[in-house]
Amino acid sequence: MTSQESTPDDIARKPDWLKIRLSLGPNFRDIKGLLRGLELHSVCEEALCPNIGECFESRTATFLILGRVCTRNCGFCAIETGTTNELDEAEPERVARAVESLDLRHVVITSVTRDDLVDGGAAIFAETISRLRQYKPSCSVEVLIPDFQGSVSALATVVQAKPDILNHNIETVRRLSFEVRPMADYDRSIELLRRAKQMDEKKLTKSGLMVGLGETWNEILEAMADLRAAGCEILTIGQYLRPSKQHLPVARYYTPAEFSLLRDEGQRLGFRHVESGPLVRSSYHAKQQLKGTGHP
Repeated sequence: MTSQESTPDDIARKPDWLKIRLSLGPNFRDIKGLLRGLELHSVCEEALCPNIGECFESRTATFLILGRVCTRNCGFCAIETGTTNELDEAEPERVARAVESLDLRHVVITSVTRDDLVDGGAAIFAETISRLRQYKPSCSVEVLIPDFQGSVSALATVVQAKPDILNHNIETVRRLSFEVRPMADYDRSIELLRRAKQMDEKKLTKSGLMVGLGETWNEILEAMADLRAAGCEILTIGQYLRPSKQHLPVARYYTPAEFSLLRDEGQRLGFRHVESGPLVRSSYHAKQQLKGTGHP
C-alpha cells in the first residue's frame, strides 16, 4: 500500500473521525487550576493536543518541564520557539507535588528542547524522576526526552535515574526528517534509543511516528523496522494535524482502517505494544500502553 496525497479541498475538510467534542467539566478546570497554581506547564496545552479534554477530564496530564520555550523550530510543533535563559531548579519538586495531588498511577514527563544547556536539561529530568519516587513511589514514570544533541553522558544521566519507560520520538520517516525536524537527525534519534537499551537492557523504550506528511507506506514500515532493530518496544502512530498555516501542510488523512493495518504490521515486527489511531499521541493512554507490555 502507498500513501496517496489528498486534494486541497479534501484537506480543508477534516474527516469525521478527527472531529472531537471538547469536554470542559469539573476535572478539566481542576487540572488547569492545579497547573497554574503550581506554575507548571503541560504539553497538552502548549502543543494544542486534540485529546486535552479527554485526558484532563480523566485527571491525567503530560507535564512539560524546562520552561515553555523551545530552542528548536520544528515544522510540525505548536510549542513556542526562541531563546531563553530560564532554568527553574524547583520545578521537579512542584511536578512531584502535582502528581501526588492528582494521585496518579502513571505520569509522563516531557520537555521543550534546551540546546542552550550543557546537558540539555538531563539533570532536571533525573531530579524530577527522583522527586516523583519520593512523593509517589507507587506511580510509574515515563519520560519523553529530546535527543540531547547526541550526548551519551546526558542520556546516561536520565537512564540512571531509572524511569519505567524512556521515550524519544523519531516523528517521521528518514526522507522527511530534515524538513520536519531541521535541527534534529533521524539516525541520531535511532542511535539514542539503541544506546538507552544498551545502558539498561531491562529499560522499556518507546518512540512515536506521525503520518500524513507525505511519506509512503513502505517508508513507514522501514522506520518501524529501524526502531525495532534499535530495540524499541512500544510504538505510537497518529495522524499529523497542522497547528497553523505557518506549519507544514497535511498531505493526506489516513483512515482508521489504515491505522489498524499499521498496528498489525507493528505487532508482526515484534513491538510489545502498538498504539495506532488517528488521534493517538505519544502519551495518549500511556498507562494502558505500559500495561500492554505486561508491566505490572
